[in-house]
Amino acid sequence: MTTTEPPEPPPATPKAETPKAETPAAETPAAAVRASDTVRLARAYLSRVAEPYPGALAAFVAKVGPVEAAARVRSGEISPTVASQTSARRAEERAEADLAAIAKLGGRLVVPEDEEWPRWPLLALENIAARRCGGEPLALWVRGPHFLADVVDKAVAVVGSRASTAYGEHVAAEFAYGLALTGTTVVSGAAYGIDGAAHRGALHAGGMTIAVLACGADTAYPGGHQGLLAKIALEGLIVSEYPPGVMPARHRFLTRNRLIAALSGGTVVVEAGRRSGAKNTAAITLALGRPLMVVPGPVTSASSAGCHELLRDGRAVSVTSIAEIVESTGRFGDDLATKPAEKDSDLGAPQGEAMRVYEALGKRCGLSAEVVSVESGVPLERVRALLPELELAGLALRLDEGWQKLEPG
Repeated sequence: MTTTEPPEPPPATPKAETPKAETPAAETPAAAVRASDTVRLARAYLSRVAEPYPGALAAFVAKVGPVEAAARVRSGEISPTVASQTSARRAEERAEADLAAIAKLGGRLVVPEDEEWPRWPLLALENIAARRCGGEPLALWVRGPHFLADVVDKAVAVVGSRASTAYGEHVAAEFAYGLALTGTTVVSGAAYGIDGAAHRGALHAGGMTIAVLACGADTAYPGGHQGLLAKIALEGLIVSEYPPGVMPARHRFLTRNRLIAALSGGTVVVEAGRRSGAKNTAAITLALGRPLMVVPGPVTSASSAGCHELLRDGRAVSVTSIAEIVESTGRFGDDLATKPAEKDSDLGAPQGEAMRVYEALGKRCGLSAEVVSVESGVPLERVRALLPELELAGLALRLDEGWQKLEPG
């Protein structure tokens, strides 16, 4: 996909860089604290001149502030280590053009001085493990109508192999759908395979999903997900450390993976080969001290070999249901998933289509959604929507081979 240079900014008022339409009034606190235009311009400049993650530059910004840091980078009055990270691009004066380009798409640059910046630590410099993972971003380029700090307050990453199987995509979509129904944000990387299935599952539930990109937030990559990314930009959030126009590169995917892990309260790996990029996200999740979960697969499947390796080494826990995922992510597990058997169904006693789906479930063995659809006469798409609700209500159990009926407790 060819990306043109961002347009020259129009004659601007100080507020032109971030339009009011970027976030609905219902999502953004009326008194939300925003960084000054000077700070935003400085961080936009620094975001372009250094490739994430620039540890020396970030430490310099933390010491002297973004405005002074930007001025000294421009003049070259910096240490050799900071110069090594910025000298190649320090003449790239495109901050205003970048801000105008993202604003034209209804997006904005979110910086640590904003109230919209996530309230719990991303990759704080004072955290030694976080420094090993690459440290906190200088800024985040964001598209979408939601307030970033709110939607990452309760989030789970669902990641996996691009070379996924039908089993893996089915599980990723159903888990994402069920998580979205609990009000959990689903974070992933918009890649083919498991990532795409996770995003679609959350969107089908009418829930929240974040796509973290290894390129500018204005670039639809991979090209086959152009429609999916357009939908996420309307209904969820697109997040990137890279300014508009930056194209994907191999090293940027590894950098992107640390942000997926950092924005989430835990990570679920659905399928991963032994050398899968999803294992990189898993390693970062562990380094940050956050729960790592994997979905077991067939022992004969190369797509699940990395998952089984993580389980065998004791680095991850196995999850086979939405309730187990929510329970494992301790920041919010206590009030959502510790008492699944005691929770009253949001459906009440199953009625209508829900009753038909419930009655079609096997008592002694699991049945696939397709079989349940035939047995109940309920359309397959509706069956896939109702099964996670029955599970959350303690009326169904997901097994490797399908769904089993549970008697009300």
